[in-house]
Amino acid sequence: MVRPAFVVTDGMREKVQYLAGLGVPQDDIAKIVGCAPKTLRKRFREELDRGVAEANAMVAGYLFNSAKQGNVSAQIFWLKQEGVGRRERRRTQFQRLTPGQVHRSSWSSPTTTEIPSSPRSCVTPRVNILPRTKGGNLVDSGLDWMGI
Repeated sequence: MVRPAFVVTDGMREKVQYLAGLGVPQDDIAKIVGCAPKTLRKRFREELDRGVAEANAMVAGYLFNSAKQGNVSAQIFWLKQEGVGRRERRRTQFQRLTPGQVHRSSWSSPTTTEIPSSPRSCVTPRVNILPRTKGGNLVDSGLDWMGI
């Protein structure tokens, strides 16, 4: 028995675009429209893409307007996401170890349990060390005591 052809209407196209803009998963949109997810992606590709793009543009517009009106949280978020050349750097945190205590971290494993000879060697980083950048100043990064 032959399955009847899926007929696409303008109302369906608007509904798919609206639901895609709301962030409804494609499998759920397919159930609402009454077709298979593969058919939805094949027949409504433009509407799926346009709905998501228009929703993102609308929310970005609201965020931008809020930032222009002085909302500091919106300004910070905008600069983190869209700011040119602005990147938040991970700060290195240090943990003070007592002599004889072995630091166990996810990125290195101890090969010895010797007691450090100087108090300075009891300080070990808790997170990965920031990579050296061109023209960067090691004194500012707090890594100058490590001899790097």
